[in-house]
Amino acid sequence: MSTYADFTIGDPVVDTAAPDGPIETRWERRRFGVKLVNPANKRKMKVIVVGTGLAGGSAAATLAELGYQVSSFCYQDSPRRAHSIAAQGGINAAKNYRGDGDSIHRLFYDTVKGGDFRSRESNVHRLAEISVQIIDQCVAQGVPFAREYGGLLDTRSFGGAQVSRTFYARGQTGQQLLLGAYQALERQIDAGGVTMYPRHEMLELIVVDGRARGIVARDLVTGETRTHLADAVVLASGGYGNVFYLSTNAKGCNVTASWRAHRKGALFANPCYTQIHPTCIPVSGDHQSKLTLMSESLRNDGRVWVPQKAGDTRAPGDIPEAERDYFLERQYPAFGNLVPRDIASRAAKNVCDAGRGVGPTGLGVYLDFADAIGRLGRSAVAAKYGNLFQMYQRITGEDPYAVPMRIFPAVHYTMGGLWVDYDLQSSIPGLFVVGEANFSDHGANRLGASALMQGLADGYFVLPNTIGDYLARGVEPVAADAPEVREAEQAVADRVTTLLTIDGDRTVDSFHRELGHIMWDHCGMERTEEGLRKALDRIPELRREFWQSVKVPGSAATLNQSLEKAGRVADFLELGELMCLDALHREESCGGHFRAESQTDDGEAARDDERFSYAAAWEYTGAAPVLHKEDLTFDYVTPSQRSYK
Repeated sequence: MSTYADFTIGDPVVDTAAPDGPIETRWERRRFGVKLVNPANKRKMKVIVVGTGLAGGSAAATLAELGYQVSSFCYQDSPRRAHSIAAQGGINAAKNYRGDGDSIHRLFYDTVKGGDFRSRESNVHRLAEISVQIIDQCVAQGVPFAREYGGLLDTRSFGGAQVSRTFYARGQTGQQLLLGAYQALERQIDAGGVTMYPRHEMLELIVVDGRARGIVARDLVTGETRTHLADAVVLASGGYGNVFYLSTNAKGCNVTASWRAHRKGALFANPCYTQIHPTCIPVSGDHQSKLTLMSESLRNDGRVWVPQKAGDTRAPGDIPEAERDYFLERQYPAFGNLVPRDIASRAAKNVCDAGRGVGPTGLGVYLDFADAIGRLGRSAVAAKYGNLFQMYQRITGEDPYAVPMRIFPAVHYTMGGLWVDYDLQSSIPGLFVVGEANFSDHGANRLGASALMQGLADGYFVLPNTIGDYLARGVEPVAADAPEVREAEQAVADRVTTLLTIDGDRTVDSFHRELGHIMWDHCGMERTEEGLRKALDRIPELRREFWQSVKVPGSAATLNQSLEKAGRVADFLELGELMCLDALHREESCGGHFRAESQTDDGEAARDDERFSYAAAWEYTGAAPVLHKEDLTFDYVTPSQRSYK
């Protein structure tokens, strides 16, 4: 089996769909310039949407509303169970309801800076523009955003910003937004515009004459594998954080849909850009299968601290103020506890590495609400964060109203994903990618409350405008027995048969857990050349062992969750190697990608704009991958050393 230890440099990749000219009018001019499909023709066109989270649910509902025939797929039993439901703290929008100086340009600037100048200006400005429309859309749907006493929508602050632009629904914002998209989707299902396929997993992309024309999906209940053809395919299948085994993602989250597309020719961009979230409940033992996130919104009122002295095991209430180190407030006085996630995470790691971590493992810091409760009162704090406090207490058995929460960084969101152009079309014509599954908007670090913003912007506003430009140019019919279709079907059948017949002596989870340890140790919060080379030596060996020794019980013709997991872990074993190669080749630090060899004197990420101001778009070859570089240009924001001090 091939390894990715070597790679070659290919031709540059260029976003030919992106308009030029004044950035404030680029999106409007692109919308006016796209070709349109008349309503009668839309009714004849079929679009497949894989995934029903905020991006996929909103995209399927909107495309059906426009008149297209939509087939929607999710591996959950209901679109309501997409992982978007787990988002807690809020959604950004440049409404400036507080009158505190916010604007579309400021949101644009904060996002480019927060991503450490590794995102496209055009995409980020469009996202900032659309943000204001998203709130209006969701309010019209009945999303119960928090409101001030007078009835106006309330906002709060999030990391990386000095304005209050985050709209929220207590700590359930993702759930409420997903229910809005779900209702829009269900309306179209009832109207006949959407055919819903729950408990189905995409296992292969069908490419005919260089175009994406369908998928092969397995019914996870009956085991039946079927082909679904369409005029275009939309992937909204989320991120790949579960490559680390332990993450804040739902256990089912996986990379398979994206990776199948990558193996068929879709470029995979910036895979090493993974976000470490600073406010997660610490690991408690080897028994855990996932981690639980505590919303970043808690850093509005919670203060982060550790004891000043290493090895101080006293209860937090027994440590006087003079012996506490509120290290984020000390190191970053301008932003304090609301620095971006990558910076807060590294700061927490550093104090724990110095022996000042708290809790049984020493891998934790305190998030303390005593000051907020004293200033605002317990009822006011409960009104903002009550459900989050309840969740923490149920998991840990500790009352955060009485004792500080303990938190530690964990893998959360992935900024890398399939490469797309300004129209959200991948390098395979007819394959569009939305939400966390693409790479386009966040650069090397995502600011909090921007994931929901991107998902809904892509699904409600961007894709419905740009996919028509592709469809209007004409798509030839595909026969169900075309050679490319049969080849895809056979590939799925062969893969399933192979997994079931290996009959080894190691469980799927044991391989996944070992891969996760390798990734966390060598491609996690801090990366070094030595560690990445160790990972690149070990992962191919682990992959060979998997295909020789994995044990997948049961059969294919029934519900078989071991088989599901095996296919997903097989793809993680390939992705993990590409992530490490991407991290090794990028000899700089930027955002969530922190190379220990590339840091400033005070321990901050040190970029190398002269050598690495590009998106790394990787081509699958079956052997050594090919790196295609998309140069990043900055006409409106000047790259500089990020400072939140």
